[in-house]
Amino acid sequence: METRNQSQPTEFILLGFSFPSQMVLVFFFGFLVIYLVTIIANVLIIVVVKTDSQLHSPMYFFICNLSFLDLCYSSTNIPKCLVGFLSEINHITFVGCVIQMYLGISLVDTQCILLAVMAVDRYVAICNPLNYQRLMTKTTCIVLSVVVWTCGMLLATVQVSFTMRVPFCGYKINHVVCELAAVLRLSCVDTHLVEAVIFVIGVVVLMAPLCCITFTYFHIISTILGIATASGRRKMFSTCSSHLTVVIIFFGTITVMYMRPRSMISTEKEKVISLCYGLVTPALNPLIYTLRNREVKGAVKKLLSRARPCETWTALM
Repeated sequence: METRNQSQPTEFILLGFSFPSQMVLVFFFGFLVIYLVTIIANVLIIVVVKTDSQLHSPMYFFICNLSFLDLCYSSTNIPKCLVGFLSEINHITFVGCVIQMYLGISLVDTQCILLAVMAVDRYVAICNPLNYQRLMTKTTCIVLSVVVWTCGMLLATVQVSFTMRVPFCGYKINHVVCELAAVLRLSCVDTHLVEAVIFVIGVVVLMAPLCCITFTYFHIISTILGIATASGRRKMFSTCSSHLTVVIIFFGTITVMYMRPRSMISTEKEKVISLCYGLVTPALNPLIYTLRNREVKGAVKKLLSRARPCETWTALM
């Protein structure tokens, strides 16, 4: 294996899973189906929100951001995993590894902040409804979206730059993707300081949005419980239940992935958790917002009813 400056490999090998050979195709097609469902479901959410004027509101604008983020995250990691199932040796270049790591971390950081912004949107809608239209304008939503994505990219730049500055003595990454902790294990030098810096950044990225979400939902629930009618309380709870479900799944998975000591979980389990987050969570998010949201379900039905097979075929011809 060639090296750059006697320490940096020109490429890495992703070791992937230790599946029995007879099960490789089963897992390949299983993951492929889930990936295709993820792509179709998230694209459908974006198309439905963009084409249905009744969904042109701040809440659905941020749901579109979440769907686009899920599309990007799953497409960053899963195709390379699928290639690994069919390859005896799954190579990835040094630059490709850096790009994959950067995109993965930036999208995770972005989702942390985005979920907090979505909680603030629900807080304003429920706790300050008279000023909602004035505060959550189209310009405000666009600015918030730009800030969210920019913060995610900047935070990832710091984390990845710290990681890739260390010299590497190995080139075999014991993971399915270029995951930060797995890459650091290849270092020739002590990485405790680098790990400490990255851990502190990770805690801030995780805890600041989580504290914001907790604060907003404390006030949201207090406001909902103060509503006199049971039907009114159910209606308010229904507008928050999908977002709260996504928050619990996302932050629960991220906490297990990044906030636990290495000794608490084996490398193989770490791979499974990482793949579940990269594959299952992006597929679940659109289903949660579709199945638990009457407006989205209605918009999906209208869109599908308009897209008749014969009309679609005629358009393609």
